[in-house]
Amino acid sequence: MSLRTLRTICAAIFVCGIAGLIVSSVAGNNTGTVLTVGVTTAIAAIALLAASAVTRREPIDAFEEADAERLESRVQFLIDAGAPESDVRNLVREAMRIGRRT
Repeated sequence: MSLRTLRTICAAIFVCGIAGLIVSSVAGNNTGTVLTVGVTTAIAAIALLAASAVTRREPIDAFEEADAERLESRVQFLIDAGAPESDVRNLVREAMRIGRRT
């Protein structure tokens, strides 16, 4: 189940839970019904929090750009220090290829 589907289901449970609490309170304040609706809503909230916490999200593009700029400045530093540019760039390409495999 995707996170979007879980969010939709939890939102429906939240809306139904609020309506259920109101209806059960107005209809006689039956403690068992109020407790059942409240616990169901709380379990949906916990499930949503847990699913949101453990799902992997892709990094924001701004972070990738910052990493690329940092890498480029390090490459430029090595080139300025006297390392051949082609060797440094080939080393970076190989390191990126290895990093993508793992």
